[in-house]
Amino acid sequence: MSQLFEVHPDNPQPRLLKQAAQILHAGGVAAVPTDSSYALVCHLDDKAAAERLRRIRQVDDKHHLTLLCRDLSELATYARVDNRQYRLLKLGTPGPFTFILEATKEVPRRLSHPSRRTIGLRVPGHKVLQMLLEELGQPLLATTFIPPGETEALNEATEIRERFQKQLQAVVDAGACPMQPTTVIDLSGDEPVLVRQGRGDPAMLGL
Repeated sequence: MSQLFEVHPDNPQPRLLKQAAQILHAGGVAAVPTDSSYALVCHLDDKAAAERLRRIRQVDDKHHLTLLCRDLSELATYARVDNRQYRLLKLGTPGPFTFILEATKEVPRRLSHPSRRTIGLRVPGHKVLQMLLEELGQPLLATTFIPPGETEALNEATEIRERFQKQLQAVVDAGACPMQPTTVIDLSGDEPVLVRQGRGDPAMLGL
């Protein structure tokens, strides 16, 4: 049975976020709000939790998972970033952008794209998620919470809990999300490539 944490979107209760972080530290899979839509998240270093996360979404190891980071310094631990890329990252973080970058050795090989050694990273602009990441003290492994066979991400915490309470250990309810996916920018090549147009405006990055 998943635990529901109802938190205030602007002033989240630290006690509840601490409990949610403990569940993630212990290997739980949780649904959390972001600045795009609800996401499935788990501990970065827990292989079994990552496999459960993929099973819930029914995606294989070729599906790009994303690392949710607190800030750019944390992001730089997990990706190789040159000055040009850093300038673009600075313009788009925190915010609804996912950046595909070359992974460093800090990223477990099983989490990076098998043929390219790249990883999706983002710094979300969502108060509750930022505070949860702060409490956790490291990035979360994440994927947009789109149920198998569906095309829309889930947006209601109570519905998520009703439908997935046997598969999730926690649901953080901070109200509805914008319900628009992130804009995905591939920075792993010589030039930035717009992979998906979403909530983030590429013009902010000069693209």
